[in-house]
Amino acid sequence: MRRLSTLAALLLVPAVPALAQDAPEPKVNQLIVYGNDECPVSEGDTITVCARKEEAERFRIPSILRQSSSPQNEAWNNKVLAYERVGRTGTMSCSPVGAGGWTGCSGRLIDAAYAEKQSDEGLRFAELIAEERAKRLSTIDAEAAKTQTDVEALERQYEERRKAQEAAGQADDAAASKSEAAKKPEGQ
Repeated sequence: MRRLSTLAALLLVPAVPALAQDAPEPKVNQLIVYGNDECPVSEGDTITVCARKEEAERFRIPSILRQSSSPQNEAWNNKVLAYERVGRTGTMSCSPVGAGGWTGCSGRLIDAAYAEKQSDEGLRFAELIAEERAKRLSTIDAEAAKTQTDVEALERQYEERRKAQEAAGQADDAAASKSEAAKKPEGQ
C-alpha cells in the first residue's frame, strides 16, 4: 500500500508546474489618446498602455484606411498611360513579343519598387535621418559656441597676465637702471 501511495505521489509531482503555468496573464488595455488628454490609471490586474497622437488626428479616418489601392480610386492619368502601353512591343517593352522584349522588365520592376518606397508612409528613413542630423548639429552648434566663449575668456586672461608681467618687467628694468645710475660716480 505504501508503495502505491509513493507511486501516485511521483505521478502527481510533474503536474504541479503545469498548474503554475496556467496562471492568467494580466489584461492589457491599449488606448489612443489625443492632444493633452490624460491616460486612464491602471486598475487591479489590468495594465493600461496609451499611444498619444496629435489633437488634429482625433476625428480623422485612420491613416491606414485613408488610401486605397482599389481600381476605382486610380487616377485617370495612370489609366491613360496604361492604355498607351498596350501596343508597345520590342526592346525595353517587357513583353514576350518582339526582339528584346524581355529587356525592359528589370527596369520596370526597379521603377515600381522605388515608387512603392516613396509612397509608403511607414518608410521615412530620409526624414528620420534628417531629423537626427538636425538634432546632432544643434548640439554641436551649442557646444561650439560654449567652447568659443571659453577660449575667448582664457585668451583675455592670458593677455591680461602677459601685460601685467610686461608692466612688472618694465618697472623692474626702470628700478634697476635707476639703481645703476645712482651707483655710478657723477663724472662718468
